Amino acid sequence: MLDLSAIAKVTRQVIDELQQVARLDADQMLVIGASSSEVIGEKIGSAGSTEVAKAIVEAVLTARNEYGFHVAFQCCEHLNRALVVERATMKAFGLEEVTVVPVPQAGGAVAATAFRSLQDPVLVERIQAHAGIDIGDTLIGMHLRPVAVPVRPTVKSIGQAHVTMARTRPKLIGGARAVYILQEVPEKDSD
Repeated sequence: MLDLSAIAKVTRQVIDELQQVARLDADQMLVIGASSSEVIGEKIGSAGSTEVAKAIVEAVLTARNEYGFHVAFQCCEHLNRALVVERATMKAFGLEEVTVVPVPQAGGAVAATAFRSLQDPVLVERIQAHAGIDIGDTLIGMHLRPVAVPVRPTVKSIGQAHVTMARTRPKLIGGARAVYILQEVPEKDSD
């Protein structure tokens, strides 16, 4: 039997663990990719569960409300991995809206549930999120900023789905003389 409360609890746990490292705030975005099929032990895209999707989406939105970050839910490949976001998120990040409504058969159960759970949902084609959680190997990397740093969760799966997390950081640029931490610059002697 499927334990939806356990799915919600573990989803929230991995978000909390990522938040401890990524420290997402109101100017940052978390991308969620999730296969409800994988959570119940089936092949991705083959057995979507709106009950599982609802447990995941509710856990994510509860965390979003507590921490204040923006969230994007990735659709499946049938919608080219477009993302469900709040209209306010689209405006805040200067994203371009696309016209489509995700349904479990085209978009996936999690994205379809998110679309029906957000206050003013829209879809966008691409983002550059500051962190991400991938539940079921849905491949969210295309929606992360260029320098992704793996974050290892203490739990490795939600249901039967493998969990991968990442935060991002700004690129380190420069060469041998580059400095990455601001330090006091000693004054030169004028002798």
